[in-house]
Amino acid sequence: MVDESAIGERYGAVRRSLNERGRRLFAAAEARTAGHGGITAAARATGVARSTIGRGLKDLDDPGALSGVVRRPGSGRHTLTAKDATLLDDLRWLLEPATMGDPMRPLLWVSKSHAKLADALRAKGHRIGKSSIPKLLTLLRYRRQVNRKTLEGSRSSSTSTPPCWQTRRPVNRLSRSTPRRRS
Repeated sequence: MVDESAIGERYGAVRRSLNERGRRLFAAAEARTAGHGGITAAARATGVARSTIGRGLKDLDDPGALSGVVRRPGSGRHTLTAKDATLLDDLRWLLEPATMGDPMRPLLWVSKSHAKLADALRAKGHRIGKSSIPKLLTLLRYRRQVNRKTLEGSRSSSTSTPPCWQTRRPVNRLSRSTPRRRS
């Protein structure tokens, strides 16, 4: 019988200092030293998938295959703007009529929802989900904001301007040369 609690304690002691490969190799080494049933015990104790431990065992068998980098070059998902060059321009075109705020300030915001923006971009032929819209808005220096008065139907002039602290904060942060310390 393999002592999973001992494996879990050892793993907990070094987990924060391990990268992806280190976790895989640690779990594989524990599985190998445990013998029969070691992969299952190591998977339960560490939370690492059995298939990952199997890849780690292959890595342990061929140590020459391990190089200094954790992942292959070019791995990972490409950014949306790298895959679709017209995406930001089309989003900017959609945002212009719905833009609020002072164009001279560094903070602009848009009143359209992420879902509506994503639907409009999909209608233009882009493959995008609503969860990707906030990242693109950040690239364009926009922020999503809806004032309550706009939602209630009031046409007061105060609905087109944010509270003063929201427009001053970005300007103040940009003007300071040293970062602000939070205490």
